[in-house]
Amino acid sequence: MAISEKRQLERVKVIKALAHPSRLTMVEKLAEGECCVCDLQKLIGDDISTVSKHLSLLKNAGLVDTDKRGVQVFYSLRVPCVTDFLGCVEKVLSEKNEKSSCSKCK
Repeated sequence: MAISEKRQLERVKVIKALAHPSRLTMVEKLAEGECCVCDLQKLIGDDISTVSKHLSLLKNAGLVDTDKRGVQVFYSLRVPCVTDFLGCVEKVLSEKNEKSSCSKCK
């Protein structure tokens, strides 16, 4: 059965959320455990408002959850298996590199 157009658009939203170096770095860090915004800001090196916008996009895509504790907000991966997707991306890159370095292919 074909995936509905609405579902395809939802998938695209998740993939687009990952398609930025800063957000990808944050997701990889959150795979290690929850972090407060200040720690993610130090990791990325952008100003706090830019980091907050990235985190908001990740949250709206369903990738992260928040937990407010006093004045601090902590983020965690909502679905840690998202890192499986990143592993799949690495495999694609490895396969691509192997094929491009093949002496028969040149």
